[in-house]
Amino acid sequence: MAEVVHPTQGSHARFQDTHWSLVLAARAGDSVHANAALESLCRGYWYPLYAYVRRCGEMPAEAQDLTQSFFAQFLERDSLRTVSRERGRFRWFLLASLKHFLANKWERNRAQKRGGGRTLIALDALDPEERYALEPVDRLSPDKAYDRFWALNLLEQARTRLREEFADAGRAERFAKLEQFLPGRESVDAYGDLASQFDVTVGAIKADVSRLRRRYGELLRDEVGQTLGTHADLDDELKHLIEVLG
Repeated sequence: MAEVVHPTQGSHARFQDTHWSLVLAARAGDSVHANAALESLCRGYWYPLYAYVRRCGEMPAEAQDLTQSFFAQFLERDSLRTVSRERGRFRWFLLASLKHFLANKWERNRAQKRGGGRTLIALDALDPEERYALEPVDRLSPDKAYDRFWALNLLEQARTRLREEFADAGRAERFAKLEQFLPGRESVDAYGDLASQFDVTVGAIKADVSRLRRRYGELLRDEVGQTLGTHADLDDELKHLIEVLG
């Protein structure tokens, strides 16, 4: 059984498939695809859950141990078999599971720390506490912090997919210049400057930016939709995402 540890250099947190299709694949058992699905799920939610534990008052080392132990128990108990898309948002299920885990943390044997010799899964390029230290100082509750980092993760996933689409079309350089005009970024170049760099008209750059933003919105809606149950409202979830980032 693969176990989750704190992030290490060289890996990248991104779902390779839809969230719910990953859940269903992960429930399939000890197949190669199921293990890969479990790893992707853990990568996508590790940091939001770690941030939740830190906001609950745990110190960095303790928070890392608890987050890893949660995932280890989650996988060992085959908790995914109790999940169905009809039950709604996967992030709710996962956070509720973590809260239950933390409520009983002192009743468990915690002698085994940080992997205990098991197979380790690298999750991110930045140590979680280093990343946590870079976050702005705020008074968000643990629940609101979890939602915020969940939302930021979805934004990054949509941005990554968009970057890859441009790269596949041989336009990676164009994306690197236009990315500054996406929501959440501060533009530093004028349209005229970029038009001169690419030897096109200002109108062409404006059209590129418009298409870029439209496609980003489509990908973001897709990312959000993948986290929802069959009866959940996509527009409500997008409104929630905007609110937690606001």
